[in-house]
Parts: sequence; structure tokens; C-alpha cells
Amino acid sequence: MSESEPHPEAASIPAGRSAGQIPALFAAAYEDLRRLARARLSSGGRDAVLDTTALVHDSFVRLAANGGVRPDDRAHFLRYASHVMRSVIVDCVRRRQAERRGGGAEHIPLTTRLGDRTDRDENEILRVHEAVAELGRLDERLAQVVEMRYFAGMTETEIAQALGLSDRTVRRDWEKARLLLARALA
Repeated sequence: MSESEPHPEAASIPAGRSAGQIPALFAAAYEDLRRLARARLSSGGRDAVLDTTALVHDSFVRLAANGGVRPDDRAHFLRYASHVMRSVIVDCVRRRQAERRGGGAEHIPLTTRLGDRTDRDENEILRVHEAVAELGRLDERLAQVVEMRYFAGMTETEIAQALGLSDRTVRRDWEKARLLLARALA
């Protein structure tokens, strides 16, 4: 099975009309979620922020804790899971930055190059998170595309399936969102 193909069991995810079905949905989509997390964390040096298993499992804890979520189908579940992954990544970055600033203890980096890179990556994640929140106020679908692509590492095809759009529409939305985010982050 290639990295871009969904796990065969994930196609059999039942309609999730009950919040109690989150564990079943999660189990069926586990390999897809791990693949998405691995793709997201391996790009851009974010592997220092969180590892694949921790991201997937922290996401499950949050999904299971939110009893009000009743996913309609696999696409809805994956959209919501990408949103949860985003919040896990952002919260981890915020927690790490707070640890660096807190406690009054003097921080002495072993190598400034590694420390600078981690700070820059974490600051980038927070800046993108804030820019996506602002983008969501302008166009919710563009924000969803960025969330799924940047934070969950989904492909254009996977995003198109999750949102019920064509690949071409997702590609156009991604390009438009990238331009708007570049302006917001400049």
C-alpha cells in the first residue's frame, strides 16, 4: 500500500451518529491518521515538536473527550480530526514556549543553531495558526483547506474527498489561501 492510498479498513468507517462511535471511527482510521501525522511532522522540521504516535493519541483523547461531536461519515470525521491535530500541535508549541520562559531558571542552549531552528519552527506554527484563524473569519473553506493541508498533511485529493469538492477546486483554494497567508505573515 502506498503512502497516498487510504488504509483499506478506513473505507469501511460507519456513519457516526453516536458520540460513542468515536473509538470505532478512530480505530478504523488509525493508519490514515498516523500517515497524515507522519507526513505533517516529517516536513518542515516539526518532528522536534511532537512525534507521530503522540500526535495521533493526543488527538484521540481530545476526540473522545468531546462527546458533543457526532461525525456523519468518514469525510466529516477526517475533517474534524485534522482540526483536532492542529489544536494538539499548537498547544504543544505553546506549552514548550511557556516552559522556556517560565520558572526563572536560566536557559543555556547546548547549540544555538538547534535552539534557533526550534524557536523559529514553533513561532512559525503559532503565526500560521493565528493567520488561519483570521482567514477563517474571511472564508471558512479556505481555512479548512489550510488546516487540512498544513496541520494534518492531507493531500489535495484527500481534502477534496473530505470537503466534497473537486481536486481542482481544492488546488485553487490552496493557492488562494497561500497568497492570503503570505500577505498576513509578511
